[in-house]
Amino acid sequence: MSWRVLPPLLWLSALAACNAPSRQPAASAKDSVAPAPVSTAAQAPAVLLIGTSLTAGLGLDPAVAWPALLQHRVDSAGYHFRVINAGVSGETSGDALHRIDWLTSQGIPSVVVVETGANDALRGQSPDSVRANLDAILTRLEALQPRPVLVVAAMEALPNMGRDYAARFRAVFPAAARAHHAVYLPFLLTGVAGIDSLNQADGIHPNVAGSRIVAANVWRTLRPILDSLSHTTPAR
Repeated sequence: MSWRVLPPLLWLSALAACNAPSRQPAASAKDSVAPAPVSTAAQAPAVLLIGTSLTAGLGLDPAVAWPALLQHRVDSAGYHFRVINAGVSGETSGDALHRIDWLTSQGIPSVVVVETGANDALRGQSPDSVRANLDAILTRLEALQPRPVLVVAAMEALPNMGRDYAARFRAVFPAAARAHHAVYLPFLLTGVAGIDSLNQADGIHPNVAGSRIVAANVWRTLRPILDSLSHTTPAR
């Protein structure tokens, strides 16, 4: 699935929307992370979602963003895990690296899903830089005790960046997952990217219907992990 090419004015407005919050000081970025599970007890093991505006749910009521919908799936399947949405709009992979220690100081999660790189691609940052930051993030997460299950969510560059850039960017995520023994989650926006009816007016961020599909994409990867961590498979 490739993203559609945005008209110049729409592209600039989308870029501005994604980038605007990224210049906040570190304290503001931390304050914007609201670890608020939908319904699971606060002491339940955590599934931490580190991400950009695609995870934060930019433009949506938090209750219908895909992390909240994922929590409903977790609850409905009978698992006792809390989903923590630690998405920050405008965040680059370098920004994510800078706050990883703060995030994990709040408690060691059982699972960490890392969704990063989209804003790097919007700014034309080198895929090698994204890989280095992602490697550093995963290395720090690997060092936690007990070690959480790590999930690397793949992202794609917009076609405006050219085929060579897109191919190099695409290769970052499966390679990082292999190197760090992480679970690989195929393109987060599969079935959503490039489809007008599933995205907001900027053509980048999923709308409510698109968020349902993203939640399903993540659930396909997450459910076997929760099965393993729970040691039993809950009743379907």
